[in-house]
Amino acid sequence: MTKSSIFYSITFIFAISIVSIFLALLFLLEYDKQTYTEKLNIKYSIIARATLFHLNNFITNEELKKQVQGYQMREITDKAQQEHIIQNAQVIQKISDRIGSSAILRYENDHYLQIETKYSSLLLKDEDFQPYRYDLIKTIFGIVFTIIIIAYILTIRKIKPLRKLKRQMDAFAKGNLTINCKTDGEDEISQVANAFHNAVAQINKLNQSRQLFLRNIMHELKTPITKGRISAEMLEEGKQRTRLIGTFEKLELLINEFASIEQITSGEGLKNVKPYRLVDMLDEAIDLAMISPTQIEIDGEEEIILNVDFRLFTTAMKNVIDNGIKYSIDQKVRIVARKTKMAFISQGKPLKYELAHYLEPFVQENNSHHSFGLGLYIVHHILKAHRLTFTYEHKDGYNYFNFEKLDTLEPN
Repeated sequence: MTKSSIFYSITFIFAISIVSIFLALLFLLEYDKQTYTEKLNIKYSIIARATLFHLNNFITNEELKKQVQGYQMREITDKAQQEHIIQNAQVIQKISDRIGSSAILRYENDHYLQIETKYSSLLLKDEDFQPYRYDLIKTIFGIVFTIIIIAYILTIRKIKPLRKLKRQMDAFAKGNLTINCKTDGEDEISQVANAFHNAVAQINKLNQSRQLFLRNIMHELKTPITKGRISAEMLEEGKQRTRLIGTFEKLELLINEFASIEQITSGEGLKNVKPYRLVDMLDEAIDLAMISPTQIEIDGEEEIILNVDFRLFTTAMKNVIDNGIKYSIDQKVRIVARKTKMAFISQGKPLKYELAHYLEPFVQENNSHHSFGLGLYIVHHILKAHRLTFTYEHKDGYNYFNFEKLDTLEPN
C-alpha cells in the first residue's frame, strides 16, 4: 500500500482530528480552570471585604446581608471543629489588610473562608462550592474520542473491499483472466466491483471467441497449404515448382506468425522457456527468413545461452532480420551479440517516426504491400513477454535495432 492511498489519507485525517480534539481539550481545561478560579476569587473577595467591614463596624448588619445576599456561606461555630479545619486545611490564597485578613482554605473537597480581625475570627463554609469539573470534561472528551474511533473503524471497513478490488485489477492487468471480485454489497464500491467483474467476464468470453476463431482459421488453412505443398513437391524440377514451394513456405510462415501473435496477445504467456544457445537460434532465424547466408554477418560470442521460448524468440529475430534486409541499402544485416545486448545493424536511412509508431499493428513503411505490417509489432510483444527491451538508434548511416537486458545463462 502506497503512502498516497486512500487508506493513508483517511487515517491521516482521523489522526489530525484526534490531535486537534486533544489540543482543544487541554485549552478548554486550562481556560475553564482559570475562569472558575477567577469566579471563586471574586466571590470570596466580596464576602471577605463585606465581613471585615462589618466586624470593624464600618457597615451595619443589614448592609452586610444585602452585600452577601445569594452567597450561601455557613459559619462554623464549633471551636474544636474550627481549629481542626484550620490546622489541616490547604491554604489556597491569603490576603492581609490593615483592617484584617482573609484566607481561602481547602479541606476534604470543601472550600472555607477564614476571616480575622484584631478582635474576632470567623470560619465560613461555602455551601455552594463544587469541585472543578475535571471528570466531567474528561468524560465528554472520552465519549467524543470513542465516537471518532468507531467512525474510523466503520469507514475503513466500508472501503476495505477497495484493497481486494485493487489486487484483482492488478492481477487482471498482469494477464490473469480468472479473477473473481463479485460482492453481495449494495454500496457504490460493491457496484464498481460487480461492474468490473462483469466486464472481465465479458472480456473472457470475447477472448475465448477470438482464440477459437483464430485457431479454427489457422487449422483450416494448414490443411490446404500442406496439400498444396505436397502437390508442388510432385512437380518436375523447374522455376514454377520452386516458386510454388516458396509460396507455400511463406504461407506456412505466416500461419506460424499468426500463432505467435495469438499466443502472446491472449494472455497465455510463455509456454516452453528453456535454455538455448544463441547461435542455434540465429541459425533457425536465418532459415526462417529464407535469405542467403551471404546477407548476414554475425559477430557474437558462441557460448551465449538464453533462457527463452525457442519458437517465439527465433520468430522475433527473423522479423528483425527480414525488416533490416527489406529496408537496407545493401540488402545485408550485421548481428552483434553480447551477453546483455544483441544489435541488428543495417545500412539505411533513419526511421521517419519514433520507434513506438512502428510497434503498432499494420504499420507499413512506404505503403509496402509485401507484408501486413506486423513484423515489429510481433517483435515488441515477444520481447515484452520475455521482459526484454526493444530499442532503436541511428548512427553514421546505420540503423541499430537492439534486444537489451538479455537473460543470459552460464554455459555448462
